[in-house]
Amino acid sequence: MTTASSADHPTRRDFLFVATGAAAAVGGAAALWPFISQMNPDASTIAAGAPIEVDLSPVAEGQDIKVFWRGKPIYISHRTKKQIDEARAVNVASLPDPQTDEARVKSGHEQWLVVIGICTHLGCIPIAHEGNYDGFFCPCHGSQYDSSGRIRQGPAPANLAVPPYQFVSDTKIQIG
Repeated sequence: MTTASSADHPTRRDFLFVATGAAAAVGGAAALWPFISQMNPDASTIAAGAPIEVDLSPVAEGQDIKVFWRGKPIYISHRTKKQIDEARAVNVASLPDPQTDEARVKSGHEQWLVVIGICTHLGCIPIAHEGNYDGFFCPCHGSQYDSSGRIRQGPAPANLAVPPYQFVSDTKIQIG
């Protein structure tokens, strides 16, 4: 029984009650932690889907490089002025999948084309700087893409996809 005088001065019973409650809370949290922690994704899973940064400074004009993001090949093309002019001179209405060159590149960085290197027909890997349009050629069924990654000829139904990317500096992009 607590009296007015014992409320001013905690008793030994009050101390044991608080200590037992604190120990039970810490013990419960320690018991639950492994169950909650095992629900987080594996480190390799996080790494497979994580954004990647690519340094563009060693890529010469007219050169293509291929990097991998989420297991997919990504072509990064440093287009020449001639390639950009040819891609912009195309009548967009004549394309099977109409899209302007401006919509496929970042404003102010028109010389860089970033596309997922998987043919939209059956998923083959096209070859860069091949075909009639100085773009990409899929050797499996003959689809040809121009220097903007737009389908120009063959059975592929759509343009090469543009992955989500952004410029983090003038010479570095982040994909994903």
